[in-house]
Amino acid sequence: MLTVSGITAAIAAILLVALSLPVSFRRMAVGVDIGQGSDETLLRRIRAQGNFTEYVPLGLLLLVLNEFRGVSPGWLWCLAGLLIGGRLLHALGILAATRPFRAAGMLATYGCLLLGAGLLLAA
Repeated sequence: MLTVSGITAAIAAILLVALSLPVSFRRMAVGVDIGQGSDETLLRRIRAQGNFTEYVPLGLLLLVLNEFRGVSPGWLWCLAGLLIGGRLLHALGILAATRPFRAAGMLATYGCLLLGAGLLLAA
């Protein structure tokens, strides 16, 4: 059973909804169906959501493959923490225009991808 991957995917799904709803609400508020118009707030929300969807699938795939290969739970939880923590920090950094959070989030995400790939190659 893919316990770590399953829990991580569930958390990612909840976070994606949490990032998507504000986009929908802002679109309704400013009357923009496609694109972001000239609304900076909408643009930030779109990018926080979009960036999440760009990185999470590969991170989850690496997590699933490593869990299938029997990598120890400690490493799996490390990957999961880097992925979810990194994406959460990055989203907060975009939404609040806080560079340190955004940078830390990207470093954590890159760490997840590189560690996940390294574990697969070493197995």
